[in-house]
Amino acid sequence: MSSNSFAYSEQSGGGEATELGQEATSTISPSGAFGLFSSDLKKNEDLKQMLESNKDSAKLDAMKRIVGMIAKGKNASELFPAVVKNVASKNIEIKKLVYVYLVRYAEEQQDLALLSISTFQRALKDPNQLIRASALRVLSSIRVPIIVPIMMLAIKEASADLSPYVRKNAAHAIQKLYSLDPEQKEMLIEVIEKLLKDKSTLVAGSVVMAFEEVCPDRIDLIHKNYRKLCNLLVDVEEWGQVVIIHMLTRYARTQFVSPWKEEDGLEDDEKNFYDSDDDQKEKTDKRKKSYTMDPDHRLLIRNTKPLLQSRNAAVVMAVAQLYWHISPKSEVGIISKSLVRLLRSNREVQYIVLQNIATMSIQRKGMFEPYLKSFYVRSTDPTMIKTLKLEILTNLANEANISTLLREFQTYVKSQDKEFAAATIQTIGRCATNISEVTDTCLNGLVCLLSNRDEIVVAESVVVIKKLLQMQPAQHGEIIKHMAKLLDSITVPVARASILWLIGENCERVPKIAPDVLRKMAKGFTSEDDLVKLQILNLGAKLYLTNSKQTKLLTQYILNLGKYDQNYDIRDRTRFIRQLIVPNEKSGALSKYAKKIFLAQKPAPLLESPFKDRDHFQLGTLSHTLNTKATGYLELSNWPEVAPDPSVRNVEVIELAKEWTPAGKAKKENPAKKFYSESEEEEDSSDSSSDSDSESGSASGEQEEEGDSSDDSSEDSSSEHKSDSESASEVGNKRTAKRNSKSKRKRDSEDGENENEKSKTSDSSNADSSSIEESSSDSESESESESESESRKVTKAEHMNYALSKKNLLPQVLYAFTQEKEKKTKQNINPLTKDVSLLDLDDFNPVSTPVALPTPALSPSLIADLEGLNLSTTSSVITVSTPVFVPVKTHVLLHRMSGKGLAAHYFFPRQPCIFGDKMVSVQITLNNTTDRKIENIHIGGKRLPVGMQMHVFNTIESLEPEGSITVSMGIDFCDSTQTASFQLCTKDDCFNVNIQPPVGELLLPVAMSEKDFKKEQGMLTGMNETSTVIIAAPQNFTPSVILQKVVNVANVGVVPSGQDHIHRFAAKTVHSGSLMLVTVELKEGSTAQLIINTEKTVIGSVLLRELKPVLSQG
Repeated sequence: MSSNSFAYSEQSGGGEATELGQEATSTISPSGAFGLFSSDLKKNEDLKQMLESNKDSAKLDAMKRIVGMIAKGKNASELFPAVVKNVASKNIEIKKLVYVYLVRYAEEQQDLALLSISTFQRALKDPNQLIRASALRVLSSIRVPIIVPIMMLAIKEASADLSPYVRKNAAHAIQKLYSLDPEQKEMLIEVIEKLLKDKSTLVAGSVVMAFEEVCPDRIDLIHKNYRKLCNLLVDVEEWGQVVIIHMLTRYARTQFVSPWKEEDGLEDDEKNFYDSDDDQKEKTDKRKKSYTMDPDHRLLIRNTKPLLQSRNAAVVMAVAQLYWHISPKSEVGIISKSLVRLLRSNREVQYIVLQNIATMSIQRKGMFEPYLKSFYVRSTDPTMIKTLKLEILTNLANEANISTLLREFQTYVKSQDKEFAAATIQTIGRCATNISEVTDTCLNGLVCLLSNRDEIVVAESVVVIKKLLQMQPAQHGEIIKHMAKLLDSITVPVARASILWLIGENCERVPKIAPDVLRKMAKGFTSEDDLVKLQILNLGAKLYLTNSKQTKLLTQYILNLGKYDQNYDIRDRTRFIRQLIVPNEKSGALSKYAKKIFLAQKPAPLLESPFKDRDHFQLGTLSHTLNTKATGYLELSNWPEVAPDPSVRNVEVIELAKEWTPAGKAKKENPAKKFYSESEEEEDSSDSSSDSDSESGSASGEQEEEGDSSDDSSEDSSSEHKSDSESASEVGNKRTAKRNSKSKRKRDSEDGENENEKSKTSDSSNADSSSIEESSSDSESESESESESESRKVTKAEHMNYALSKKNLLPQVLYAFTQEKEKKTKQNINPLTKDVSLLDLDDFNPVSTPVALPTPALSPSLIADLEGLNLSTTSSVITVSTPVFVPVKTHVLLHRMSGKGLAAHYFFPRQPCIFGDKMVSVQITLNNTTDRKIENIHIGGKRLPVGMQMHVFNTIESLEPEGSITVSMGIDFCDSTQTASFQLCTKDDCFNVNIQPPVGELLLPVAMSEKDFKKEQGMLTGMNETSTVIIAAPQNFTPSVILQKVVNVANVGVVPSGQDHIHRFAAKTVHSGSLMLVTVELKEGSTAQLIINTEKTVIGSVLLRELKPVLSQG
């Protein structure tokens, strides 16, 4: 725009010359050439002359240069009179640029802008929408109360404009007018109410912003537009999405009941002994009714989910805070991946995202544990980012990952960034207090840091050690002695004061060192920092009370020095201590209690996260970032106990008579239609079912690489979303019509199911085709579509026979047949599930085209043959075998000290789990090491990674003293070594425990021939193969030794081998059934090659790492 322009700054001096040099280009106008040598008084004369020229080209060039100056941040206000003259120009391009200029300077030059107000009013009627919008923007930028009525009239007219761009600017003008004259609020609310009904995505974000500024408490204006806003959300501009999401978050907190109650309602399932059956039934019914998610609540959560993929960080952050504040706790986990993705953005975005993650990670560690490495500090990170990452790592630290984190922290301590190194030491201290298992390790590490050359590191270590020693002072006399020696070298006042405080508190444990430390301190008392002087006085007082024989004179000497100190705090402390510890006739009653006062047991400091109390602010807001309430912050209300009437969100039919249709769809207008057209309803229901499937997949099995979720869960989720989409689409109907249609639909579905059971045919293809028919033609009546669908019913047997005549469709037919067979067996097992997911109909897509088929149905013999076919991917000769070896090694689940006498150990029996074929069997042995009975031992809360499932053992009523019991559990680890965290509870306590499976226990041994092994191995090459070379003594490569070592590490089966130098083992993963093939091939000398072939490359590489050292050692 300003590539060929000159721009002159108002400031004189050398800066102007450089700007001129930068802005000079090859195309210099004749009038501008003299500007290089003109004085400051005439620097914009050439532009003024060009603006007064008769030629439009000169004016346009001048306006481009002026707008270029504004873009560079230079002051062009003195050109206002010359520019404003051109506001009536007939050239559209000049007029646009003039309005851009006026929007910028109309507020500063109000008097001159008022002179042209009639021109702006005329421009509001201009045929060009950009001119109309610009005129409104300029008008609203003139901040003079006298023109408020004119602005109000202009906003009302613009809000009814045919152009959505003009209506958008009307919404922007509402906020400006409200800030100029708040008394116009009621009239502006009427305009906002009108604009909220607008169907344009261009207007939605702007009008919601106006709503938030003018009347954020008028929730009643949102009711009728709630569903429309939810559905438009994906297509709104990015900044509009942010505003709408924040507003809808507040709306949801006032209109829906808490989705977090569902977890509370699932507890206390046991029946009381004296409760009658009726009472128990009432309680069960009450619990079932305790929470069902409002369909509108689900609509908001579902429609915001795709925005997690947005390129705009603010949109992703807005959706994340919405999920955090209003979604069920089981669904919040999906935001973690999107937030971690934002950490690749610039440092400002990282800072805000990390602050929000820090707040989230305090309450729900499990969300971000899989992404632990994303929070490791990089050397290029600024200090503010490093500190936040440290905070998150501390929040995520647990018994499973603390060893990795401590190794990481050791590197950070050596950083050249001293502030970051000090923060790392504080982090180590917090980890030591939070995780008792590593307290001693951390303490020893901090003591090692005391010999560091860097004084700041030493000082921070002393302060943290002091806090740690407060928790268990009796055990660490040696550390206190070591720290006393450091007083000669440490100069940082806080560290010196901490050492003196520690010695004073533990003076009875170090009776020889404490008096000597006091003597050294008394020598240099006058040159010490005030903080250190106060601690010297305290140390003297404590030694006077415990060891007056050695320290009486020293203490009096220090008190005399403190009496005349320049600092009044020290003088006051001296007088107070003298009166308290040195008894005389003036001493009060407190002197008797001096020892109790000075040597009282101090509570250990609580090392807490600075983000602990930030969760009461809405995430992603300025208030949350600053940790203080900012101007304009709107607080989230608490969930209502009872949900307000949902019918307020129903929309009248009249308002929706002009519903638009997507391009390419012929549609007849019908004033008595539903809120959405039939086609949209059908598409919405199918979309919602597919969305729900993906949503349930992400919530229940994100870790599953095979992607096979159970039919039950997919049917449940699809039925749930089906009800959501129905409720969202049936908004416009009256209640009676709604009841009639629902009862009719229910009767139809029941009749259809009865027909299925009698004839054993499937209407899936019919349902699919009828839905296609409905979506293609909306004008057909319901009876016509029903009669058409009846005429098009085709039995499954006819479909199959037709497909068999097409040779290329045979595999699809077999697949469809077996799928249907599985479905029937599952329906027999669970006859209560009546809703059929639309996703289930996809199986028959290849053969669902309704055509007249001349061939008869399949014969019974052919059906029997089809049923007998085995379509599984694995060969029939590959079967699960018994384990070759079961190790007796047990793992500690709960130590008797941590469990207050209850000890628990677990081991893996390597047997197929009785609770589910995808679960790993775990046996837990519980021991009561106390002399009292432990009652009601059970599994409490579970904190499992996404997709992991657990089958718990039955509650143990009581465990006698010195008694022991072994129970079985099943855990679906989803073919990963992630930790299963849960609570082992007794009647009085709950203990957090973890089970982390060795990779070898995630396998089941399989028996197969050498031929099958080689065949499968040939299909698992390339990326599916990992190998390494092992070096060991020849005696370690005998067949028996190799067998013993391999089966000890992994639950694999032995494959017979025809070659002495090759040993083969085979297994399959418990969850997905993927083959795991292990080969040990002996080479010349004392080397061997270990090869692992599997689709599960992660498990394969982990198993390789575990087998290599075992096979290498003697």
